[in-house]
Amino acid sequence: MLAYFDCFSGISGDMTLGALIHLGVPLPWLKESISRLPLTGFDIRVADVEYSGIRAKRVEVHADHGHHHRHYSDIRLLIENSTLPDPAKRMALAIFRRLAEAEAGVHGCLPEEVHFHEVGAVDAIVDVVGTALGFHHLGITEAISAPVPTGRGFVDCRHGRLPVPAPATAALLQGVPTVGTDIEYELTTPTGAAIVTTAAGSFGPQPAMTVSGIGYGAGRRNLDPGPNLLRIMLGEKASVQAIQEDEFKSDRIVIAETSIDNMNPEFFGFVMDRLFDAGALDVVWIPIQMKKNRPGTMLQALCTREHLSAIVHCILNETTSLGVRYYEANRYFLDRDHVTLDSSFGRIPVKRIRYARGEVRYAPEYEVCRRIALEKGVPLRTVYEIVSREASEQGAPQ
Repeated sequence: MLAYFDCFSGISGDMTLGALIHLGVPLPWLKESISRLPLTGFDIRVADVEYSGIRAKRVEVHADHGHHHRHYSDIRLLIENSTLPDPAKRMALAIFRRLAEAEAGVHGCLPEEVHFHEVGAVDAIVDVVGTALGFHHLGITEAISAPVPTGRGFVDCRHGRLPVPAPATAALLQGVPTVGTDIEYELTTPTGAAIVTTAAGSFGPQPAMTVSGIGYGAGRRNLDPGPNLLRIMLGEKASVQAIQEDEFKSDRIVIAETSIDNMNPEFFGFVMDRLFDAGALDVVWIPIQMKKNRPGTMLQALCTREHLSAIVHCILNETTSLGVRYYEANRYFLDRDHVTLDSSFGRIPVKRIRYARGEVRYAPEYEVCRRIALEKGVPLRTVYEIVSREASEQGAPQ
């Protein structure tokens, strides 16, 4: 079962637990399961609320004896010594481990030495363990998340006034797509950040899936413009995802593009070479019709996100363009590598392309064939035909 975290208004521990309860995790079962922890004097209360016309579950944990401030080692032993189901136990331990590592990095100590305050309170333990139990009960084996908004402003805690995102939240979200917002509020808490970065294997748009359930978890108060909700979509991957797993490899790339109508066409070849030097995977020129009915050319450069900055700099420095658009795209591709072939022209590299059905195809490299054609005085077409035939016959040994 796949869960998609639609974090349009951030994420916290109580919002996550509320969304899972809304999806069908029974509250009595949840209370009974959490009672297996050596943790007493608390109650989980769930209320039906409506934010911006959307019904949701708001979870509150009431402790009889106030907050307990625990070390990470205390919380770890609390969970390890419990009789929780093993999958839930592993997930809860992983979430708190991430929290400890983030706090240790902020405070300059070892994870085992971290002394939790807010996240060591009973409500945070219930949120984390309850989330792990919810995943186990609903049969969730995979999670993907939307980019995470963090909010802005300041938040008051035991250490004093801290900027939003709180230092631990910022540390947890390193390497994760985040979204800026003008809302003066802590949209994503350290507990929420630890949950989503532990549970989600990737971040991005909703994948192709057949949705079987939608749960909404409410924040402690609604926000303007709102709604302050976390939406979790539950379902199975659609058939397109099965194709991705079984037949093709997949990844995400960035497409950077611009439209040009006032550049000397003699520069196009040079710009293309520079873009490949900057890390482009492919470069295309597309004839278009622009404003005032002027003929123009759209430049598209495909690249990985790590090369986007270099690609943008190249386009803006080497062309007459005043701006570059970019967006991410999913990509399917065939597995391929390079092997060396003993051919009639000597040992030469060829591209080996693999299909899921076991079929293998060999593609001669243009530059290699071009060089052979010029050196031997043989038509390029003939070189391609000979190399392709001999590669297939020999199986292109390494």
